[in-house]
Amino acid sequence: MKINPEEVEFEYCDYNNPAHLNRLVELINIYIEDEMGGGTPLTKLQQLRLVDGLNTNPCAYVLFAIHGNDAVGLVTFFENFSTFHAKPYLNLHDIIVDPVFRGKGYGRMLLDKVIETAKEKNCCKVTLEVREDNVKAQTLYIDSEFADAKPKMFFWSKKLD
Repeated sequence: MKINPEEVEFEYCDYNNPAHLNRLVELINIYIEDEMGGGTPLTKLQQLRLVDGLNTNPCAYVLFAIHGNDAVGLVTFFENFSTFHAKPYLNLHDIIVDPVFRGKGYGRMLLDKVIETAKEKNCCKVTLEVREDNVKAQTLYIDSEFADAKPKMFFWSKKLD
């Protein structure tokens, strides 16, 4: 059953609020352990580095979707700058919805909030990466009019650790 968007509030992570920090780490670990994350939960030291890194990065945003008293999900995104358009853009990094709350529309609400934020900041675009086998996420993004860049781009990485 879909949730009425008017019942959902959005709060940026307050790095002085232990409940926010605990939920941030819980949701990140839920995502890491999910089949689409495919990893090992963060150690206590990594959790501290995560929180400190996000808090001290002036371009990082962590936004919670709050329904009732529950932080049901979050989105992390980063502000960057397009040299070709001479405008900022947002790169969506994570959309995470607690499995208990999935399938109710929270992911779409978080995505819509990022797009709304990008428009408020006069951004030229919102970018993201999505796994080839993550069909649910791709469906959400396609429904929100995301598509391959023209010309098509590749997302490449070189691991350094």
